[in-house]
Amino acid sequence: MATPDKFTPDHAVVDKTSPSSDEGIPAGALKKITKVSSTVTVLVSGLALFSDGYNAQIIGYMNPLFSELYKEGMSSTIKTRLSNSYLIGEIFGMLFFGFLIDKIGRRTGIVFATLFLVLGVIIATAAHGTTQLGMFWMMIVGRGIAGFGAGGEYPTCGTGSAEASDESQYVRRRRGILVAMATDFSIDLGFVVAGIVALIVLAAYNERTSSGVWRVCFGLGFVLPVTLFFFRIRMIESSQYRKHAMKKSFPYLLIIKRYWKPMLGTSLAWFMYDFVTYPFGIFSSTIISSLNPQDTLVQNIGYGTVVNCFYLPGCIVGGFLMDWIGRKQTMTLGFVCWAVMGFIIGGALGPIQTITPLFLILYGIFNAFGEMGPGVATFLCGAESFPTPIRGHFLGLAAAVGKAGAAIGVFLIGAAFALTGGLISWLLIPDRERDLESEDARFRAYLESAGYSGEFGESLEKEIKTTAFKV
Repeated sequence: MATPDKFTPDHAVVDKTSPSSDEGIPAGALKKITKVSSTVTVLVSGLALFSDGYNAQIIGYMNPLFSELYKEGMSSTIKTRLSNSYLIGEIFGMLFFGFLIDKIGRRTGIVFATLFLVLGVIIATAAHGTTQLGMFWMMIVGRGIAGFGAGGEYPTCGTGSAEASDESQYVRRRRGILVAMATDFSIDLGFVVAGIVALIVLAAYNERTSSGVWRVCFGLGFVLPVTLFFFRIRMIESSQYRKHAMKKSFPYLLIIKRYWKPMLGTSLAWFMYDFVTYPFGIFSSTIISSLNPQDTLVQNIGYGTVVNCFYLPGCIVGGFLMDWIGRKQTMTLGFVCWAVMGFIIGGALGPIQTITPLFLILYGIFNAFGEMGPGVATFLCGAESFPTPIRGHFLGLAAAVGKAGAAIGVFLIGAAFALTGGLISWLLIPDRERDLESEDARFRAYLESAGYSGEFGESLEKEIKTTAFKV
């Protein structure tokens, strides 16, 4: 229960927009429409973010195919740009649609986010060019557009599912698990299904590397968003948005003055979560390939899918914990358990890696702790920490800051280790004279001052007698 402050009203806020906008609609009919729309919103939000998870993950499974099929065009630079284009598109989409859904409505934002996602997936799937490099650049552009639409899904689905689960006291008490299932669980399920689909398509091609493999896998990514589009255009705005929307102007200075602390908290928490989880996602293929001596594509995808499956129970447990002990309590617990598990694995990595099932289980539990806390709580904390008129702004901002952490996490980790190495070398390594005699003399003086009276040196005459030198 939040502690009331001096701005807490002593009466219920009256919905001043309903009498004019809902005139002529019977109360019973309006209640039924709202209930159905809220249910559809939660379900569609989950399916939409599932689609985003699939589209984000499938590129990682296709990169090895690209390297084999297109040796002239596929370079380390192109591989990086293929991965980053979707991520950078997401950042811009989160910021843009976060503002848009507060300004002109959740429903409008959802529709346009879906259109961008579908357009980008189609462009990437149909990518061609007179050269392999040209084809990859078309794919990069398509992935960027799809990322822009997928980024818009984060604030639209996050705010939509949170507000839809506020329509009744019964549902409100279960908002934690509902939002967890409609957001992070759905994204992670998309990761898992991406691996399963990739394995099925590869099996259909008899594990042959063919352009048809990646085109089918990419193309399946727009089936669900197109289907969901027809449901989304029939949705209505949430009761909270219809009651509190500020469509004309936003007093940003007053908003920041009041909400700077939760803005900082939700953004930095999401940054820290993505800062850790995305580099591990990048390195996981390297980690898994070390357990796979044959290093086959099917085995790597299979192992990766198994590890991703551990995300799902973490999301479910975190959803129930948010309703039981609280949102930020769950996030804090998840961060702590995540850190403890990381120390355990890191401290015994050598012997653990020799037992493949044990390593996969421990590594999976490590990932599950990340989803149990910050994975599920970032969405709900970002939605509940701010009022309805600016909820999209700040949820989109927090998600964008998180993705920025994902984009720079690998480099910052490398920079942090490099800086640590510099400090270690400066503080712990002595700056000696060029001649070795100086330190030898100091060492002998040190030993003598401590009472040591042993012998030093060796006779050259005796040494020569054991060699081929003649005096």
